[in-house]
Amino acid sequence: MGKQESQVLRKLPSVDVLLKVPELQRYLEQVGREVVVSSIREAVDEIRNLLLESSSLIVHGSSMNKEQGTMNIIDEDTIRQKIVASAELRIKAIVRPYYRKVINATGIILHTGLGRAVLPAQALRQIQNELSGYSLLQVDIETGKRSKRDECIERLLRQLTGAETAAVVNNNAAATAIVLNTVGKGREVIVSRGQLVEIGGSFRLPEVMAFSGAKLVEVGTTNKTHPHDYVNAVTENTAAILRVHPSNYRIQGFTSEVPLEELVEIAHEHGLIMIDDVGAGALIDFSQFGFEPEPTLPESIRKGADIVTCSADKLIGASQAGIILGRAKLIDAIRKNQFARIVRAGKLTLAALEATLKLFLDESIALREVPTLQMLRRSLSEVTNQAERIASQLRQRISKAAVTTAPGFSQMGSGSLPTQELATMLVALQPKKISAEQLASRLRHYSTPIFARIQNDQVLIDPRTLRQGDEEVLVEALVEALGRSD
Repeated sequence: MGKQESQVLRKLPSVDVLLKVPELQRYLEQVGREVVVSSIREAVDEIRNLLLESSSLIVHGSSMNKEQGTMNIIDEDTIRQKIVASAELRIKAIVRPYYRKVINATGIILHTGLGRAVLPAQALRQIQNELSGYSLLQVDIETGKRSKRDECIERLLRQLTGAETAAVVNNNAAATAIVLNTVGKGREVIVSRGQLVEIGGSFRLPEVMAFSGAKLVEVGTTNKTHPHDYVNAVTENTAAILRVHPSNYRIQGFTSEVPLEELVEIAHEHGLIMIDDVGAGALIDFSQFGFEPEPTLPESIRKGADIVTCSADKLIGASQAGIILGRAKLIDAIRKNQFARIVRAGKLTLAALEATLKLFLDESIALREVPTLQMLRRSLSEVTNQAERIASQLRQRISKAAVTTAPGFSQMGSGSLPTQELATMLVALQPKKISAEQLASRLRHYSTPIFARIQNDQVLIDPRTLRQGDEEVLVEALVEALGRSD
C-alpha cells in the first residue's frame, strides 16, 4: 500500500468510536450490539473501498466520477457522517419488515408480486383476535382427541359447493400434484394438448405430472380436441381424465374442447376418475358482472367431476391455499397420502380461509366485504372521479411533470379472467426533469412503497386498486418524488 493510500485510510474512524455516535447508539437496545457492529463494519468497508479507489485513480492519473474524486479530499468528519448514514440504512433495512404494506397503483387486482388477494377485514380480525396466543387447530373440543385441522373448512366447502367432502393444502399446484399422485401414480392420465399449461414461476403441468408419478397421455391438438380423442386414448393402464381450465390464457378462433359433462360421461363409462382443475376457483357466477362465463366450483361438482381443485387466493379472495373437493372415498385417500403432511396448510392460512369462506354463505355479503370482489365491481364512473380528483391535486402542487387522465384497462391478474379487461381511468404523469423509470423508482422507495405502471415514458396510476387511505399517501409521495432537486 502506498503512502497516499495509508494517509487516506487514517481518516477512517474505528468501530468503537462509531458505536458511541448517538445516531447508532440508539439502535443497540433495539436490535442488539452484534447487528449494529456488523452494519458499521460493512459501512466502513464500503467507504474504505471508495477512498482507496479514488486515491488509486489520482496516483495513476485516471479519470474518476464526482463521488470518487471528492472522497480523497473530504475531511474526517464528513467521512464519519457518510459511514454513520450508510450503517444506519443497513440497520433500518434489518429492522423494517420485508413483508410490509405497499400501495398497488397498477390496476392489477390479483398482483402476484404484491401478495395477490387483499384479505377481507374479517380475516385479519380473526387472525389478530383468535391467533394471538394458543389457538384451536387440530383437537376436537368434544372428545379432546386429535382431529382434522381443516375440518371447519371442509364443512364450509361442502355447504358452498355441494361436494361430498373437501381438503386444503398450501396451493393449487400442490393440490394437483397430490391428487395425481394418489389416483394416478404409475398409471396414465389423459389431458388435452390445449390444456398443458405453464403456471407462475415456469412450473408446467407435464413437469408437475411427472413429479406426481403419473404418466401424461396427450390427446387432440393445441386448438381442437374431440370426444373420440379421449376414448381412443383409454387403455387398461388409464386411471383418470384431467381437465385443466386455462386460467391464464385463451386460444381463440378455430378451436373446440370437450365440455365437462361429456368428459364425465366418457370417464365414468370407462371406470376412470374425472379430475377438474378449475384454477382460479370461482364460488359465484362472474358473468353477472359482464365477464365471459367462468367455471364455478358448485357447477363442476354438479356436473359430476369426481375431484375438483383450485386456488383459494384468486377469485375466492382468501389466503394462498389449494382446495380439493369431491367424492369422500377419493378425498380420504388423498388425506392418507404421505405427501399430505408435506403440503398441509398452517393455522394462519386456515383462519383467513375460514373467515373468507363464511362471507360467501351470503353472496351479497361477499360482494360487499371481499376486497377482490369490491375492486372488480368498482364502476368506471367511480374510478374516473377518483382519477380526476388525484390529477387535480397533483396539478395544484407539482410543476415538474405533466399530469393528465386517460382511459385504460385494469386486469384481474394472477391467471384469472384472462383477456377480460376492466375499463378504467388512468392518471398519467410525464416528468420533465427525470425519466419515468426514475420517478417509478422513487415511488417504490417511498416510506410506503408504491407500485405503478410505466408506459411511453409516463408513470400510470390506476385508482381501481387503491385501498382506503392510499390516495392521500400516493399524492404526498408524488409531490415529494417530483419536488426533489435533481
